[in-house]
Amino acid sequence: MNAAIRAVVRASLYHNLSVTGVLRGYEGLIQGDFIPMEGKSVANIIQRGGTILKTARSKAFRTIEGRKIAHKNLLDQNIDALIVIGGDGTFTGADIFSKEFNFPVIGLPGTIDNDLAGTDFTIGYDTAINTVVNAVDKIRDTAESHDRIFLVEVMGRDSGLIALRSGIGVGAEAIMIPEAHMGVDDLITRIENGRKDKASKIIIVAEGDEAGGAYVVGEALKSKFPNSDIRISVLGHIQRGGKPSCMDRVLASRFGVAAVEGLLMGKTDVMVGQINREIVFTPFSQAIKHIDAQEITPAWLRLVEILSL
Repeated sequence: MNAAIRAVVRASLYHNLSVTGVLRGYEGLIQGDFIPMEGKSVANIIQRGGTILKTARSKAFRTIEGRKIAHKNLLDQNIDALIVIGGDGTFTGADIFSKEFNFPVIGLPGTIDNDLAGTDFTIGYDTAINTVVNAVDKIRDTAESHDRIFLVEVMGRDSGLIALRSGIGVGAEAIMIPEAHMGVDDLITRIENGRKDKASKIIIVAEGDEAGGAYVVGEALKSKFPNSDIRISVLGHIQRGGKPSCMDRVLASRFGVAAVEGLLMGKTDVMVGQINREIVFTPFSQAIKHIDAQEITPAWLRLVEILSL
């Protein structure tokens, strides 16, 4: 997100616009936490994870009273357009706010789950899957040394895209994601029918998988294979931090500049995205996940099955 913030500030200055940062997202809009931003405000941040503006959930912004306060604060600061970074929750709020007050808002897709329609990739996704790959590569070393089965749980409550791509990238023997509907019995069958000469097995489990997550799956495997050394590793929030990848830095930079120039062209109530390497603008209502969002097709699932042999 810092790369996106940097791009928004510098694009604004390039077009002779003043730019103001809002601390802690929508909660900051309501509390009036504004800071003026200049070129030096975003120096040396492109390589930093997280966001220098901080973030927070806001119950108050879900109410009309809270949004009225936010709108008044924006007008009091002579702010006439808003750029937000986030996922479906952020864009749902932005969509309502923009329509209620006829206020120009453009969004940048920032979610490691990559589960928004209107863009091939979201800010943070590439960094997250590379973090998973680096971690699982290390786990594979100890799994090989000790002939272990490792269940590695990755983030993805409603989407298996992190598990899918990282699983392919690490050569996982099985990938359990919500979209594949692979139950524990299916996994056991795959293990029983798999190669017996493999020194280790890595199974990637999305946290939202219908089987119940790595610990539930792990207990079932221990019951079925009592003589096997089965270990569980939940990667958790390490996937949400760290230095962003080059791809994420470039993507966020493109999005930030496109957001500023989109506002100058009169665009509003839309998300900036990239499809087939081209910048596109998608209405918030269509971008929100589960509405034609990124789809895991049968071809992807077949690829996983072929490569796991």
